[in-house]
Amino acid sequence: MICVLAGGVGAARLLNGLKDVLPAEEITAIVNTGDDVIMHGLYICPDLDTVTYTLAGVNNTETGWGLKGETWLAMESLKKLGGETWFNLGDRDLATHLYRTGRLSEGAGLKEVTAEITSSMGIGVNLLPMTENRVETMVTLLESENEVSFQEYFVKYRHNVSISSVRFNGSKEAKATPGVIDVINEAEIVIIAPSNPLVSIAPIFSVPEISKAIKARKKDAVAVSPIVAGAAIKGPADRLLNELGHEASVEGVAKYYQDWISALVIDNADFERAKGIESLGINCVVTETVMADSQIAASLGSTLLGLKR
Repeated sequence: MICVLAGGVGAARLLNGLKDVLPAEEITAIVNTGDDVIMHGLYICPDLDTVTYTLAGVNNTETGWGLKGETWLAMESLKKLGGETWFNLGDRDLATHLYRTGRLSEGAGLKEVTAEITSSMGIGVNLLPMTENRVETMVTLLESENEVSFQEYFVKYRHNVSISSVRFNGSKEAKATPGVIDVINEAEIVIIAPSNPLVSIAPIFSVPEISKAIKARKKDAVAVSPIVAGAAIKGPADRLLNELGHEASVEGVAKYYQDWISALVIDNADFERAKGIESLGINCVVTETVMADSQIAASLGSTLLGLKR
């Protein structure tokens, strides 16, 4: 069994690649829930949904979020009523959030509800929310000094504003979802997907017992850099690294993760930087990491599985 720490799009692509080279039931992903947001009274889990829809093959590949073939009648009606529509929810996507919210209100846990949703879509990969407690990724905007939720920063402001800090409200008190620590302890390898280190993976690390468990498995933990040739493949990871005092490079990623990993996988474009990473005491593996198609994703999955001790 392998364990993958997962954010959104990059993690979803990697999980698809791993699923092509390993039975799905042997893969467990611990998914970020720091992005979770309550909108219009609905409990929305953006990263869990992105991973779920991608593994089910029903994701919108153009936007990177939501469902393909989506319609927007509910949002159009909400706009006419004067409601907030900056966070777009498609008509079919709404069904997921309605179901999740209803089940949670009945007393079910997020782990149980996630399993029900993934089962209904025929997904063999086991998806575990990092915690069933409320942890909120909060971002402080540099110019206004206002603190906003991650979704406001990412969607409402289109991550087009500078920030000065990130914090994870509620993380110190949060407990890992039942089963998460066992998965980390028992996995043959712990893989950190090429998700944003600061707002997709850091929320998972912010749950104390998860961070401690991964550090204990450091020799079996490997990360895939989300930075290639100094830039993020998708999203604002490079800008966030720079704005929060880190280097937007594979070395910067290595330094950020060095307490948790023994190996870092980087793209061919950064092969000249391998020695700098190894000088940190981290094994560096160079291969193609930009998952432009399923074959590359599967090849990357095979490379990662080859690092199992």
